[in-house]
Amino acid sequence: MRPHATKLIEIVEQNSRAIAQQWYKNVKINPKTPVYHTLKEEKAIEQALTFYSGFLKLFATEKPFEDAYALFSKYADASYRDGIPLPQAVYALILMRRHMWLFAEYQAIFETAVDQRHALESQSRMILMFDYAEFVVIDRYDELMRKECEDKCKAMKVRGPLLSLWGGEKPK
Repeated sequence: MRPHATKLIEIVEQNSRAIAQQWYKNVKINPKTPVYHTLKEEKAIEQALTFYSGFLKLFATEKPFEDAYALFSKYADASYRDGIPLPQAVYALILMRRHMWLFAEYQAIFETAVDQRHALESQSRMILMFDYAEFVVIDRYDELMRKECEDKCKAMKVRGPLLSLWGGEKPK
């Protein structure tokens, strides 16, 4: 792992609870995340801590997309199960990224010109990982919604065009 990434990871690992708490304060009042306004603090913070610990491991992996798919699918499954709408689940991810970076920036870990270059490289890697996160969460939500729709259609014995709209059986 590159030294600059290690610096960022160390800051996030050592301060993940503080970062998660700052994130929670933001989603708790953010107009784009109303479901989080009623989510219990410890549940939300635990969601962020789980996400951060898994996310940090992605910096060192040889297969970032495969490992990202496993991690972010779990986030999507939990969010879907908790009734968090897709746009809010994705925006919560965006805020997680923002709070990781703001915390690192506030700690002034990238002070010299070389540190600034390393910061840009770290930020590029972070953006790539969050791009993966957003793709996987959207893909997984789509899969979960299709399955839920199929199950409901089958329970109602719906066939034909309605079911095929959601990727179910093709009309005969």
